[in-house]
Amino acid sequence: MKGLTQKQKNIIEFINEFMTTQEMAPTIYEIAEHFHIKTSTVFAHIRALQKKSYLTRSSKARSISLSHPKKRTRFPAGVQSIPFHQVGGGNAAAADAGEKALVCDVGQLLDSTGKEDLYAVHVKGSDFTANGIFDGDILIVKSNPGNIGSEDIVVAEENGREILKQAKDAIVNGTMPDATQFKGVVVGLQRRIARP
Repeated sequence: MKGLTQKQKNIIEFINEFMTTQEMAPTIYEIAEHFHIKTSTVFAHIRALQKKSYLTRSSKARSISLSHPKKRTRFPAGVQSIPFHQVGGGNAAAADAGEKALVCDVGQLLDSTGKEDLYAVHVKGSDFTANGIFDGDILIVKSNPGNIGSEDIVVAEENGREILKQAKDAIVNGTMPDATQFKGVVVGLQRRIARP
């Protein structure tokens, strides 16, 4: 992807991944929401990518088409590729070198629209063995969690480090903080039974 900014490369990769997993093109709003940027910024990137012949788009909804899409990996229904979220320190660790995505059946983890923003993190150490979470486990996390229950395990940022904590441990003066203070809520777990 010569001649592209890093943000443009990220947008192309997101569009390709979205089209692979959702079997349709993302809207401008979905791209903006994913990258937490304004729709006007997305339009500017899309126009630049059109000029550079990386994609085409008409005025119709979901009309983005990549000029050179990556070869699609066919997954069975419900199976998706979830990116690993790189975090710094705490008990939610960065992915192993070279590990980019977790492929798993997320059918039970999605809402009725099937469009959750999921990512995966490795557990480094664990204060959650009572909750069945152990060192080396892979957690599937839903970002922008919305409603959070006091028993939910969340990814939160404290002192510049992303850590796992039970939501009820964040209650101050009988009130739970706004969900926007959390990076995500744990919705699934994957574990290797035999360690290499």
